[in-house]
Amino acid sequence: MSERRRRAARRALGALVIALLAVAVGAATAGGERTQVGHLIVSLDGGLAPLALPRDHPAPVAVRLAGGLRTTDGTLLPRVTRVELSLPGQGILDTHGLPVCPARRLRAATTSGALAACRDALVGRGRLKAQVHVPNQPAFAVHAKLLAFNGKVRGRRAVIFHGFAANPPTVVVLPFLLRLETGRLRTRLVADLPPELGPWPHFAQFEVNLFRRFRFHGRERSYLSASCPIPKQFTAGFFSFAKASFTLAGGRRVGTSITRSCRAR
Repeated sequence: MSERRRRAARRALGALVIALLAVAVGAATAGGERTQVGHLIVSLDGGLAPLALPRDHPAPVAVRLAGGLRTTDGTLLPRVTRVELSLPGQGILDTHGLPVCPARRLRAATTSGALAACRDALVGRGRLKAQVHVPNQPAFAVHAKLLAFNGKVRGRRAVIFHGFAANPPTVVVLPFLLRLETGRLRTRLVADLPPELGPWPHFAQFEVNLFRRFRFHGRERSYLSASCPIPKQFTAGFFSFAKASFTLAGGRRVGTSITRSCRAR
C-alpha cells in the first residue's frame, strides 16, 4: 500500500476516534436517537447495566455507547473540530487509585502492545469501521480495534483512546479531557480534533463499552457508578443518559441526546 494511502488511513482513523467516540450508526438499535441537520445525521444509542440501582447511593455500572455521524447523500463527512460527550450528574467517574497510562506509551503500539504497556489502566474496549476516500483512488475500508485507558493530560484527568487498524497498519492516540460542570449532564468529556487529521471518512460504525473494577487500599472501587434517584412512590423512572455534540469547521454545532430508564432497589 502506498504511503499516501497509509497517511489517509491514519487521518481517517484519527478523525473517527475523536469525532465518533461514543457515537455509531450501524444496525439501528431500539431506543437510539437521530438528529438531522441538512444532509448530516447524528445518531446516538447506548445504555447501562445493571438497570436496577440503589435509590440513594451509587453502585458499580457498565456503560455502552454507540452511534454515528453520516451524510444522507453519501458525500464526505465535514471536518469536526471538537466533540463533547456528556453523562448524567448522578453518575460518578472514579479514578482514585486507578493507574494512569501515559499517552507516549501508546503512540507506536499495536492493540496487544498497548495492553502490554497499560493493561492496569484499561477502562474500556470498542471497535470502529470506516470507509476512507483518497482523491483519484477507489475508497477502501479501515477496521480498527479501540482501547480506552485512564490517563492525564497536563495534570487533568482524561480518557485516552488508542485505535489500531491492521490493514493498513495505523495507530492513533487521542485524549478526551474530563470536565465537571453544572446541569443534569454534569460529567463532560471533551476532545479537540487536530486539523491535520482531515475529513477523510465518509461512513463509519462505532461501539465502545466502559467498565472497570479495581482495588485501592484494600477497598473495591468502580470506574463508573450510578444511582436511580427517583421519588420513593415510584419503582422506575427515566433520566437524561447521554448527549453528543460536534463542532464542525466554521463553528456550526450538531448533536443529539438520549434518555434511559432505571429501576430503584
